[in-house]
Amino acid sequence: MGLSLDFGTPINTALLVYILYSVQKIVFPPLPDLAPKSVPAEFKDGYSWMPQSHPPTLLYQTYTPKTLVKYDGKDGGRILLAINGMVFDVTAGRNFYGPDGMYGNFAGRDASRGMAKQSFAVEMLTPIDQPLDKLEDLDQEEV
Repeated sequence: MGLSLDFGTPINTALLVYILYSVQKIVFPPLPDLAPKSVPAEFKDGYSWMPQSHPPTLLYQTYTPKTLVKYDGKDGGRILLAINGMVFDVTAGRNFYGPDGMYGNFAGRDASRGMAKQSFAVEMLTPIDQPLDKLEDLDQEEV
């Protein structure tokens, strides 16, 4: 007895078509549509991630206590402070480092000793007529 296909009945024809369609979907799956449905609004006029203007380029500069004094944040200017030989621009933290802030006495000064000793006393600040404090007289526990 052999296998015979009888396409004479409509049900057999419909089943054969369905089986062939299912096999075709399995063997050749549809490709996803990679084209965007619409253009995102933020890219219509160019890239939105670009800043309006770039911040000014800062060049390497050597600071002394005398040159730091003018960066104390008074009159809305920049605020710099030095700690252990490194100068930090803390203008963004004007509420803390500005003239009326908690750390206002460190603005425009060498705050190395004050930060190491965790003291806000004016005596901890390096005098303006001396070089930056290297903290050489402090032991490792104090630094």
